[in-house]
Amino acid sequence: MRSHQAWSVPAGAAVVASLPPAERLILPALQRIQQVFGWVPDEAVDVVAAELNVSRAEVVGVLTYYHDLRQSPPPEVHVQVCVAEACQSVGSREFVSDLEAAYGVVLGERVDEIAKRGGSADPTAISVEISAVYCLGNCALGPAAMVDGRLIGRCDVDRIRDAVALAQEVRT
Repeated sequence: MRSHQAWSVPAGAAVVASLPPAERLILPALQRIQQVFGWVPDEAVDVVAAELNVSRAEVVGVLTYYHDLRQSPPPEVHVQVCVAEACQSVGSREFVSDLEAAYGVVLGERVDEIAKRGGSADPTAISVEISAVYCLGNCALGPAAMVDGRLIGRCDVDRIRDAVALAQEVRT
């Protein structure tokens, strides 16, 4: 479904340098780096700071403030589970517990954290990451989830496993 370019400092600098003048700001630069490389590596902080003539601290402040900006490689498949009130009322808490048990991951952990907890030095070995979202606009069909951008209603572990398998199939 998505493929990303391999990170290198020259490639990152080229991405930031290619931004139009109106987008030569910290947040758009970090978003573009993530779009191209799948995440924002530590070395990107220095690249953005140098290219935009701002301090490292300013870049780190923006990078750590916005939770959508990843500081670790993306998982093979990203599962987002709605944890808003409507989905909670139809079982999203239990659904999250079932997903955590099925995949051996904890809601909100990034692949690098999962790898460390599991003893793996390679975060790319982690295939699924589960994160919380607060409303997918699918309240009538809760609990709702999104698997790599594909909305799923009336979720249970089997439906998510099928969607994850499909997402993995599409990548191969």
